[in-house]
Amino acid sequence: MENTDNLFNPSLAAALIKLDPEDGEQIMEYFKTHALLTREKALLQASVRDQKKLLVENGKLKKDIEQLRVQLQEKQRRRTAKALLSPAPPPQTLSPALTAPVNQPSSSAGVTAAVPGNPPPPPSQERRDRQGRRRRGERKGRPTSDSLSLGAEPCIDVSRLDLRVGRILSVRQHPLAENMSVQEVDMGENGPRTVVSKLGVKTQLEELQGSLAVLLCNVKACKLRGVVSQARLLCCSTSDDSSELVTPPVGSNPGDRVTFLNYPGDADKELQSKQRVWELLQPDLQVDSKGVANYKGCGFEVKGKGLCRAPSLTNCIIR
Repeated sequence: MENTDNLFNPSLAAALIKLDPEDGEQIMEYFKTHALLTREKALLQASVRDQKKLLVENGKLKKDIEQLRVQLQEKQRRRTAKALLSPAPPPQTLSPALTAPVNQPSSSAGVTAAVPGNPPPPPSQERRDRQGRRRRGERKGRPTSDSLSLGAEPCIDVSRLDLRVGRILSVRQHPLAENMSVQEVDMGENGPRTVVSKLGVKTQLEELQGSLAVLLCNVKACKLRGVVSQARLLCCSTSDDSSELVTPPVGSNPGDRVTFLNYPGDADKELQSKQRVWELLQPDLQVDSKGVANYKGCGFEVKGKGLCRAPSLTNCIIR
């Protein structure tokens, strides 16, 4: 740090001493001390900013490591399935020298005897064995259904969710449930979908009308307290029951697909309840410290338009 004496003009110090010979030097010392404290405060603030920047970078590195770990596990699972499905090596055949018939005395009928060993099965027995394999589905050269099932099981990731943008046309209170509401939502289809939602007690229903939202569209239609719900409205909520709609980026239109850069798979036509896909994925659907909706650090994205966000909440779950 440079000397504090250089912070002030010597003529200013001389003028102060001349005006006030008794207290001029004390005033100058006060000014110097104040300047020194100001500089130390600025250095401390810069150090705090650097520390926050490091914390953010560490968070990003942790997310990258987690994504790499998931990808590695997926590759290992595929490699194991491929090894199980690969055909067995063909049996080794004996050389012609070993299979050639040994000099055997011919029988009285003039027929040469075969090499000692198991006699070949008669044609009728071989035919019966082939028919039995067909009945059991064990055709030669084809893997059985049990071996195919090892590689056919789909992986569970967010690409299986059909997430789309919708516009809420109307909102009303559920006639049979105080904690539920019924929305009519334009999904860019021939007609609107009816959605039954359980929103937080602090949510003002009249404010939702006309808003854009993100909906899960490939859930099975089900009846909730007498009203059939055809989709699921995604909300972010905190422990104190504060909730908001997950909001698409500006410029989105009803029917726009919400995708994930690291998970490019196709969505299921309809999620099967026995597979519990939503229940397995929902714990990893969160809003980060910047208010961006994401799955394992990968943001909800409407291609060409931007990321989906929570209007004001951060570090909360999506349900």
